[in-house]
Amino acid sequence: MTGTADTLELADTPAIPGLTFRRYRGPEEHPAMVRVYNVAHGADGLEDVSTVERFDLSYSTLVNCDPRRDIILAEVNGAVVAYARVFWTDGVDGSRSYENFGFVDPAWRRRGIGGAMHRRNEARLREIAAGHPEVASKWFSSEGMDTAAGNVALLERSGYTAVRYFYDMVALALDGVVAPPMPEGLEVRPVGRDQFRTIWDASVEAFRDHWGEAEQTDEDWQRFQDEPAHGDQPFWMIGWDGDEVAGLVVTIVPTEENEKHGRARVWVESVAVRRPWRRRGLAKALLARSLIAASAAGFTSAGLGVDTENATGALGLYESLGFAPERRGVAYRKPLEL
Repeated sequence: MTGTADTLELADTPAIPGLTFRRYRGPEEHPAMVRVYNVAHGADGLEDVSTVERFDLSYSTLVNCDPRRDIILAEVNGAVVAYARVFWTDGVDGSRSYENFGFVDPAWRRRGIGGAMHRRNEARLREIAAGHPEVASKWFSSEGMDTAAGNVALLERSGYTAVRYFYDMVALALDGVVAPPMPEGLEVRPVGRDQFRTIWDASVEAFRDHWGEAEQTDEDWQRFQDEPAHGDQPFWMIGWDGDEVAGLVVTIVPTEENEKHGRARVWVESVAVRRPWRRRGLAKALLARSLIAASAAGFTSAGLGVDTENATGALGLYESLGFAPERRGVAYRKPLEL
């Protein structure tokens, strides 16, 4: 591919010497994109760390996203300083969300690069949405942590409204966790990869009741199956009722974050209970057992994310096990007008 074929002309390109916008070329972009992602998150007070391996998996399982048309990169004198992507998702409620996000190297912020990519993203999403006349309920969506002041300002200036809040929560100590008895008739069994599909299907079913949930796809299943952090499952706790998964806790070890921040922490990736088994204490029984197992293995803290308005009482459950809010995420929406 030639540079000319890749180059994108944005109407409001900032007057920065050496700045160009271009199309995504493929997995060879990932090291530069990972660098931008990590430095941007660090500057915004976020602790997660991504890797090329994780980008390779994510970008090989994209859903409703044409990489050549829906991903753009910004370069200054040939070095990647920002990237952005759009895609769309079908909600379980029949709506369609047109997603827009991007990351800018902190050294190049407040110069108009992020704004130019954001406006280009919206134009691309309007083009995509125009091809979906069968869907009546449509909106632009984006998200971010409220510590990312530049992202918040850009979205609010563009007419986005905060519609939902989420906490990243942390339990700074695990040694005092006590596990309640398992509900009658349910049991925890060792986890094997041959159970992954059953576990994933149960999680998908349970999360259909959650706000903003999207229809899951084969690519989502592939991403779950191949996620590097799912290679071992010592802290997964699955509640079985015979051959059926009643509830689950998927807890992983965020190795890169632990190395960067010098700590021994686990991350509770998912807590889910299917409808017939709710209101019996299963989630707490499983999560407590997961935290106790992590503590026994030498981990000293745990983190997780939660919808602050979760209808199943998740916030109270996590607080009862010692979790407290550390930072807040925000989901934004804006009417999509063609």
